[in-house]
Amino acid sequence: MLILSGFSMAQDQSFHDEISDFELGGDIFSDFNEEIEATRILRDERFFRYSRFFSFEISLGFTAFDGNRGSAYDNQNPTFGAAVHYFMESNLTMGLGVAFSKHAMLIEEPTRGYPQEDGVGLVEVDLFRVFYTIRYYIDTTNLGTAITFSNPYLVGRAEYWNETNKFKDQPNIEDQKGGGLGFSFGLGLEFPIEFKEYYLGIEFLAHSLNLPDEYTQKLDPLYSNLTGFGYSLMFSFTQSW
Repeated sequence: MLILSGFSMAQDQSFHDEISDFELGGDIFSDFNEEIEATRILRDERFFRYSRFFSFEISLGFTAFDGNRGSAYDNQNPTFGAAVHYFMESNLTMGLGVAFSKHAMLIEEPTRGYPQEDGVGLVEVDLFRVFYTIRYYIDTTNLGTAITFSNPYLVGRAEYWNETNKFKDQPNIEDQKGGGLGFSFGLGLEFPIEFKEYYLGIEFLAHSLNLPDEYTQKLDPLYSNLTGFGYSLMFSFTQSW
């Protein structure tokens, strides 16, 4: 009887605790909320202790193309770049940047758009782009030391390309200017020189671009158009705060 009485009292107390959770003003998710809050606080503490907040990078590298544009262009490397990044999380950044590369075309025979007997000659091409970029740093906690040290990340960009064609051998032809939107995706590595302050980086990107002369017929029959994807390999120096 004593055992049954104790069991009955325990049931009554349990039932009373469950009922109290549903009473007006009660919170059945209080334990869950406390756990989420503790996790958020721990994440914020780790971010302020180990992460970077802003970074500024300057870069130098190469830009090339495939397709007809790659066949027509002689790439005048290096490519110059600069960007600033803001760390939204320890492994996620957004940023703004610019890049500039020079290329050249040598047209030595008449074409549909340039009927000169010896062709239009040397055409210098300046490609300037402004971009918005997002980086996602891959979690390498359970990987080897070398991979963790290299800080690998994935990168995506929305870009605006501005193109200027300068006819160096035909001063009577005005410069041709125009622009178009593009997107790029790639990956990169960042090697720390001094933790949270200075880094050396390498980044490879594949660019899908839409330049105004992409489907030009002016270079026919040499080139039926100037389609092609772009590729860039950039080496950077980064200072972080």
